[in-house]
Amino acid sequence: MEKPQESFSTNDGRISDIVTEKYVVESKESASHVQLACGARYCAFPLHGNGLCIRSMESPSHQFLILQGHHQPITAMAFGNMAATPILCSASQDRVVVWDLEECRENMLQAYPLLSLFIDAASRQLVTGCADGQLWVFSLAERHHYRRVACVDLSKRRASFSARRVRAGLCRRPDKSHLPSPRMGAGRADAAFPVLALAPCDLALILDSGCEFVSSENTNCIWIGSSAGLFILNLASFELEAVLHYKDFGSLSIHVAGSCAMMSKTVSHKALCLLASMFGKKIALLEINLAALLASQRSPGAGQRLSVLASSCVLPTSPLYFGIDEKNRTKPASQKRSAVRSSVQDRPLVFHSEVRSSGYALAPHATMFSPKTNIKNDGKRSSKWKNSFKWEEYTLEDPLPTKLGRQVAATPRPAAVCCVQYSGDGRWLACGLANHLSLVFDASLTGTPAVFSGHDGAVHSICWSHDRRWLLSAAQDRTLRVWSVRRTELTLFLGKDVFSKPIQSAQFYYMDGFILLSSGSEFQLRKYHIDTCKDEIKRYKQKSWSKPVFRLSMTGGVDVTSLSAVNDFYSHIVLTAGRNRTVEVFDLNVGCSAAVIAEAHSRPVHQICQNKGSSFATQRSQAYNLFLTCAVGDGLRLWDLRTLRCERQFEGHPNRCYPCGAAFSPCGRFVACGAEDRHAYVYEMGSSTFSHRLAGHTDTVTGVAFNPSAPQLATATLDGRLQLFLAE
Repeated sequence: MEKPQESFSTNDGRISDIVTEKYVVESKESASHVQLACGARYCAFPLHGNGLCIRSMESPSHQFLILQGHHQPITAMAFGNMAATPILCSASQDRVVVWDLEECRENMLQAYPLLSLFIDAASRQLVTGCADGQLWVFSLAERHHYRRVACVDLSKRRASFSARRVRAGLCRRPDKSHLPSPRMGAGRADAAFPVLALAPCDLALILDSGCEFVSSENTNCIWIGSSAGLFILNLASFELEAVLHYKDFGSLSIHVAGSCAMMSKTVSHKALCLLASMFGKKIALLEINLAALLASQRSPGAGQRLSVLASSCVLPTSPLYFGIDEKNRTKPASQKRSAVRSSVQDRPLVFHSEVRSSGYALAPHATMFSPKTNIKNDGKRSSKWKNSFKWEEYTLEDPLPTKLGRQVAATPRPAAVCCVQYSGDGRWLACGLANHLSLVFDASLTGTPAVFSGHDGAVHSICWSHDRRWLLSAAQDRTLRVWSVRRTELTLFLGKDVFSKPIQSAQFYYMDGFILLSSGSEFQLRKYHIDTCKDEIKRYKQKSWSKPVFRLSMTGGVDVTSLSAVNDFYSHIVLTAGRNRTVEVFDLNVGCSAAVIAEAHSRPVHQICQNKGSSFATQRSQAYNLFLTCAVGDGLRLWDLRTLRCERQFEGHPNRCYPCGAAFSPCGRFVACGAEDRHAYVYEMGSSTFSHRLAGHTDTVTGVAFNPSAPQLATATLDGRLQLFLAE
């Protein structure tokens, strides 16, 4: 006799409290006798036979991810053992597929519907427009796996575009035949701009017509048709080139569009726009003069031609005049006459240079010792400064250093590496640490590093002199020190009595003629002299000195967050970044501000990196006018000093909390930067998405540096480790 089956009692609670059905999925094919997969983060099961359905435990129950790739019904699936990287293996009669669930894209970009789609063949990018005014850009290049390049918020870009025009004083009304409507509310910046249509817009046609306000570097743009207006977006910098609102022109019949279509003419350099009213039954065709539109909204730097390379002689009134050698300095006529008069007065009483002694007080000549004068001394010190570095010619054909060759710990105890820099000859690597030390390694990261100690705060700025004899370091303790590299001793000290606020940036400038630094809201140009001779009795007394010759503050009196200038050749340009998210250009030959870039980033810039090149590689003279700006949460932006425009924006590396550094390659073809995902990213200058992702780090990559003489890349991490990447 069969025993009765046990059942759950409902006296202590309801059955629904014991078992809860989270979701139910109905498949067209039976999943019987199939090995299912259930993990901590995901569940996987076959759907409709050959479809693989993934359900995330963290997302809502109605969101599923369906992966297609099997042609036969799926018979088994299993998750990997690594919790950090979710791997799923699925098998069918025809194939076995291994899925990386982190790389798989969701079935929806966002909750808003996609209204438009555009594929740009030149940049190999896919652009999608959404109803909330978001544009998503994906890369279609090989081995990029359709990765996201950028996400553009149209309303924020429009607000930033308008703010730059207001600060530059370029906001003006169109001509009398197109007077703007008085209903120009400030609330439009917060409104959404649904992307109704996307169309190509090549600004190279405008360049052929002789317009000077358009940059010739990146002219690949797209038209964006919205319900409130038309926009021109640059696909390299992801910045707006022009904005046209329907309400700004009172003669237009349609102010709110429900449908839109655009086309650019190649003959007359004009664009056609077909609009359909959203609330009415009108349909209108607009003809837009593209050259006139861009001319009325040209960038703030249009018409200015700044250059990093010095194109004129130093003026006698320039602060840089103090850095010219006395023998090369052009003296006024009054100084020349006084010099001639002094030379006449200083003549000796006899008419020859030497007066021979009578010899009465001289002792007989005797050879006391014979010094060895044939010893070869190349100026190097002990064997500590010998390294295994091999001199090689750096060519443009050298491959990119992507292979991890060596990893060392800078200190026995973990301490963040705040900054790294190679010497000009590429033989030494200097780094500043959070434990108040400065270290100098050889280029191969072998041997014991030279230690420079004395700061009482984190060393956040370090710089080599052009002749590689001196090393400058600045720390949070409001002190600046210049060290002798060979003797590893202090030669110049500027203490807390000189600076009222911490030094943000410090470097040698004008071929070691000055020390350039920023503290608070001003930057200083200081003349200095280093004397290594010491009195044996008063060894504590410093004979080296430094004095300020020029001070200047940023516009608005904001604090300087970063500063950069070229020291490898003579340049009059100094770049500064302020707390108010602006970048200001100073011409020290004139001694004043030359240009201001407003709204450079959405957050303050923490580093300005110039393309300084290398003595081992040759670049075009125009390439030295390029510089990078880095901001937390806003990626990298490439600027051209000649036009003061953002030429390209680099996104893809996570940097949301800690300021990570960036660097140009000596050839000028690549840009490397750190990231918070324990990787270093390398970008090509012609692409907005990264080309290489360098692994092997143990913490956030805080700094990067290219070797100027060999294909080597050094990276520094937050836990105090240095990595050296070599070419494969």
